Amino acid sequence: MVANAGDCRAVLCRNGEAIDMSQDHRPNYPSERRRVEELGGFIDDGYLNGILSVTRALGDWDMKLPRGSASPLIAEPEFRQIVLTEEDEFLIIACDGIWDVLSSQQAVSLVRRGLRRHDDPEQCAKDLVMEALRLNTFDNLTVIVVCFTSPDHQELSPMRHRRLRSCSFSAEALYSLQSWLDNKGSH
Repeated sequence: MVANAGDCRAVLCRNGEAIDMSQDHRPNYPSERRRVEELGGFIDDGYLNGILSVTRALGDWDMKLPRGSASPLIAEPEFRQIVLTEEDEFLIIACDGIWDVLSSQQAVSLVRRGLRRHDDPEQCAKDLVMEALRLNTFDNLTVIVVCFTSPDHQELSPMRHRRLRSCSFSAEALYSLQSWLDNKGSH
């Protein structure tokens, strides 16, 4: 089960195919735009009330109306539940810095190739971050790759469970990394 509120996305890889497990809550999506406008909000140049690029968020308290009031910006998540099968390989959870420059299928394909090469979800998360940087993303980058294994495969590869970690970069770290990459390339 995936619950989402905001501009992060969860994508399941089922036998190499990307299955979106969440919807980005962007003001330009018809269902979100309709909900916002019904509650007295407006969309200006793709931004909620001309300020925020999401229609659902856990923070941004200054944009929310007093408790109990109907507000165009809400923290209520949407849920999606799916029964996992033997064909389900992994789940990517990432923020909009990734999805601004990569499609769900592109991200799944990149991670799948990486797992086949080195079976390291942490390295795959780093690879997604580096690919987004290469494609000139302008937003923050946070990625988690969660691998699924069957009980049979677990006995063959016990190392995989010890490798489940996350990789995230703050805006400051992203800037530092980009500066380092720029300087390293000039040597």
